[in-house]
Amino acid sequence: MSVDIKQKVELRPSTNDLWFFAYLPLAISDGIATPLIPLLALQHFGASAFAVTIIIAASAMSQVPFTILWGNLSDQIAHRKYFLVGSFLATGVSIVLIALAQNLVTFFWLNVVEGLASAASAPIGTMLLLETRQKRWWPMDIGLFGLISGLGTTIGLAIGFVWLFVLGLHQSPIETMTALLILSGALAILAAIIAFAWIEEPARRLARSSVAELINLNRGVIERLRHVRSRVLNIVDLARGPVDRLPRKEWLFLAALAVMSVGFDIFYGPFPVYLLEVTKLSDASIFIVYLGAAGASTALFFHSGVAVETHSPKSIFMASLGGRTLLILLFVWSPAFVILGYGSVGLTGWMTLLNALMGVSWAFVSTASTLFLIRLVGRAARGRALGLYNAVAGIGSLFGTVLGGYLFASFGFRPTYILAAIVVAVGLLMLTPIPFPIFTIRQRLTHLRRPVTVRPVPPGPVRPFDRGDRTAENARP
Repeated sequence: MSVDIKQKVELRPSTNDLWFFAYLPLAISDGIATPLIPLLALQHFGASAFAVTIIIAASAMSQVPFTILWGNLSDQIAHRKYFLVGSFLATGVSIVLIALAQNLVTFFWLNVVEGLASAASAPIGTMLLLETRQKRWWPMDIGLFGLISGLGTTIGLAIGFVWLFVLGLHQSPIETMTALLILSGALAILAAIIAFAWIEEPARRLARSSVAELINLNRGVIERLRHVRSRVLNIVDLARGPVDRLPRKEWLFLAALAVMSVGFDIFYGPFPVYLLEVTKLSDASIFIVYLGAAGASTALFFHSGVAVETHSPKSIFMASLGGRTLLILLFVWSPAFVILGYGSVGLTGWMTLLNALMGVSWAFVSTASTLFLIRLVGRAARGRALGLYNAVAGIGSLFGTVLGGYLFASFGFRPTYILAAIVVAVGLLMLTPIPFPIFTIRQRLTHLRRPVTVRPVPPGPVRPFDRGDRTAENARP
């Protein structure tokens, strides 16, 4: 039986195609919980800025060992499905319990438990995708994963705004936020039900080390989530492998990445406290501010990839960092608070615009930095370099979150945010001496369009092989 490979075959979705849409309610849940958990800690328990950042950092830090543990266990036990379903279910239950917590200590430890529970969703989910789909679909599927994450987070923030704006007018803020957080937990439980119904155990098994490059390229569309799920997948492999001396240019890149990651999270660590206590925005308005960044980053994430491919990743990277430095300083610009009015609709719009521009800059920073590193190190060292990239960025973010909360609580928002801008600018300057070949695809296309001069061949006798067929072999002059 012969098969015409040129014939178009209709692709119909199966359970293997649909199961990763279980991540949509999970992303919606995360979009709701991201600003809501620090707001509850602030308003329900009276936590300080430093305590809020400790809660955020502790939840993320707890994921570092358990992301590795869950991933390794799923490699040894032939049931990835139940690890993922259990992760979604435990995440949802933990969020519901966080909403019902009665004191700050319980609230803190339940956030740590939720971090442990959700740690399995990144490595196991990615491996399930790669093991249940053909290799030629991997890039498209990983892109779809990122799109689902971005859309889900944006939808979650929109639901949070509508919920607080409509119901919050007639109920106490604490009761409204508690009910909204319970909804977030219920959505994570719904994700577990969908995953249980649709996931099929893969017929083949892949070693995570063999697809480390693809796993590391599955980066989040949204910058500021409560977790660092995809950033620690290769730490164990890096520690077990042979230790090679890194080239100087890679050291410079990783050092610059660490510095700028600290600067980013000095800014974003106490950001919900800044919005609530400094600008005096309402809970619903804070969701709008977060929604601005999430929507802008999601909309431009794939377009940023086209721009980075067309131009030099280094130049795009550095320009985005320069713009981000100026944006952080605009958050410190006090006349805007006085002119527009604390807690006003105008100030909400200003903060949303600034945060949306931060989301735009993140789309370009995330894409350009990854492509910059890939072209810098070459194909042979790509997996190791991306593993180091994620580890350094994760550690820098954790340190920056804690440092930002301490500085905010001790010295106020102005010195903290000015320092954040300075740190990002230092990271930008550290990239300057790194050599990188600057070229553009447009130039190469122009080169290909140059006219080709064809010189005429003088006529001569026709030889048998010039005829192109076997009858020429018997031809006579």
